[in-house]
Formats: sequence, C-alpha cells, structure tokens
Amino acid sequence: MNTYFSEDLIKNTIGFHGHQCPGLAIGVRAAELCLRELGHHDESPIVAICETDMCGVDAIQALTGCTVGKGNLIFKDHGKMAFTFYRRKDGKGFRALLNPDFIAELRKEMSRLMAIEAPSAEEQEKCTQVRAECERQYYEADLAEIFIKQEPQIRMPRPAAILHSLVCEECGEAHMESRSRQFAGRTLCLTCFEKVEQKI
Repeated sequence: MNTYFSEDLIKNTIGFHGHQCPGLAIGVRAAELCLRELGHHDESPIVAICETDMCGVDAIQALTGCTVGKGNLIFKDHGKMAFTFYRRKDGKGFRALLNPDFIAELRKEMSRLMAIEAPSAEEQEKCTQVRAECERQYYEADLAEIFIKQEPQIRMPRPAAILHSLVCEECGEAHMESRSRQFAGRTLCLTCFEKVEQKI
C-alpha cells in the first residue's frame, strides 16, 4: 500500500465501515490527502464536506477526526466523488475530485459487472477480481493520480452552534429551532411539515 496509514489503522477503518471495497479505499486516500495538507482535527479544527454518500465517507470519519456528530463533517448530496477540506484556524482549504480518467476502464467494467441482476458464478468471480484490482490501484497510486486538487467550491461552514429546541404543535416532539417550519400559524417539525405542505 502506498499510504502513510498503518495496516492496523486501515484494518480498524475497514472494521468501522463493515467491509473493504474500492469506495472505502478512495476515502482512505482522500483522508490521507487531507492529513498531508491540513493535519488532523486533533491538531487544529478541520472541516470535511463530502459531496457523496458512498463508502469513502466512513474513512473520512475514521481517519481525519471529522464526524457528523461533532458537526465538522458536512454531507452535501451532490452525487459527486468530491471532498472539500478546510482548516479553521487559517481558512486554508481544497477540494479533492476523483480523477475520472484514473483506471476509467477498470471502473467501467466493475460497474458493468455489479449491474448484472443474476450473475453467473463466473461473473461473480470476475466482479470480485475487478473490485480487488480497483481497490489495489487506489491504495498504490500516487495521490496526484487519483485526485484532481481544486479550489473549494463550497464555503467553509460556520462552527456548530447550540440552538433552542421548539415543540412541534402536531406531534409534540422537541426539535432544533433551525429545523422548524411555520404552517397555518403553527410551529411544526420537518416531518410534520412535509405531511401537510403540498409543494415539497
């Protein structure tokens, strides 16, 4: 593996995610790029913005110190294999976009094999081999081959704030003030609001 993470740390990350796969390997390498450029969250506050919900987000959480629970991992459902990292103390940041040309044919073949609804034993074995080869290449390539490094396209989010809780006048459950909606003069949580609002 051409990564500065120890094998034990990689194993722990795989354990956290639940399985090993090419998507997790992409996240491991994105986390490595973050740590090389900006350091770990324990050294200076870091923010990660993930534009995908794929497996690699778990590696970002496991390796950078950025997590959903701490509010310094932000998920933007853009469906893009891109990760933006910021260091809060000086505003330094970058966006790492997966290079579409990197092992493009191999990734295309993996997608084709994974899309087969009732694969034969031979197709299953081929898919396993192609996935393993993709994973290997993600771990062994230089970071500059895997990612296109860009200026951030998303502003650095403000630090998390403690907000008041409001009680939904429909279900009676407390919810964050910033997630409340007014409808017909009543304060509603998002779940109840979506049940009555017709234009969502």
